[in-house]
Amino acid sequence: MDPVLQTMIANMPEKTGKSLEEWKKLLHTKSFSKHSEAVAFLKKEHGVTHGFANTIVALSKDSNDSPEDLVKKQYAGKENLLPVYESVKKVVKSLGPDVLVTPKKTSVSFIRKKQFALITPATKSRLDLGLKLAGKELTARLENSGPFGTMCTHRVRLESADQVDDELISWLREAYDKAT
Repeated sequence: MDPVLQTMIANMPEKTGKSLEEWKKLLHTKSFSKHSEAVAFLKKEHGVTHGFANTIVALSKDSNDSPEDLVKKQYAGKENLLPVYESVKKVVKSLGPDVLVTPKKTSVSFIRKKQFALITPATKSRLDLGLKLAGKELTARLENSGPFGTMCTHRVRLESADQVDDELISWLREAYDKAT
């Protein structure tokens, strides 16, 4: 398990007032049709910060898949894209010790205090990287958020690890810096 995730789980009782198991029990008494509804519930009704709420909901799913299993399933049949994903993840984790990598069923969220980036295999030959860069001008490469909707403000299409270049790293750094 990711060391940042382990630390977050260990700090959960002190920071949120309940352990992960207690939060899981609470969420299982409710019925939410979307991940975002459960996150909003924890934030509004229990004052949990977005990072903790997102992690609690993601780890409360009925699936017993580990984070590694979730990523493996996302890239089944798209293994050629794993080096691109790993390059992005390496950069994101280097941004600071407070980065949380949260795999979900179809995507992986990168979270500081707030989600600042999201990556998903869009096709068999392309990943979509969503970034939260409010107010940033669009370019040919830095497109509107497309399928990410309001989860992100921009999207970058990635087909190879060499596209994880200085320009992309600067956008990731900017999104990370804004996620406070």
